[in-house]
Amino acid sequence: MTHQVKLVQTSFAQVAPIAATAADLFYGRLFEIAPDVRAMFPDDLSGQKKKLMAMLGTAVAGLSHLETLVPAVQALGRRHAGYGVTADQYVPVGAALLWTLQQGLGEAFTADVKDAWAAAYRTLMQTMIDAPREVPIAA
Repeated sequence: MTHQVKLVQTSFAQVAPIAATAADLFYGRLFEIAPDVRAMFPDDLSGQKKKLMAMLGTAVAGLSHLETLVPAVQALGRRHAGYGVTADQYVPVGAALLWTLQQGLGEAFTADVKDAWAAAYRTLMQTMIDAPREVPIAA
């Protein structure tokens, strides 16, 4: 396991106990910096917040097993494309995620932890963006 994956997994374990607060912070920040995406979400975000934290937990755990994580992230990317999500809308999501982690981790959100999360998010983001454009391989 790489050092960055371990940093992401260890820091997420520190945020998991405050998942509801983290989800509130994330969506509050996202809608503050990208108000145009608010219309893509239901008025009641309670279910969406649970999905976010579950998906993050799955992604973080899956960083150690990319062979199973990548197909799931590709499927998520195709679903998001179906919702009308554009590539540029992933940028404020990443910014909101890093901001939320900084709020939740405080001093534990070191430069190394931030870099590890940014690298993981870039990889997952690119996988999601590329997925709808990929042509399935014929069997």
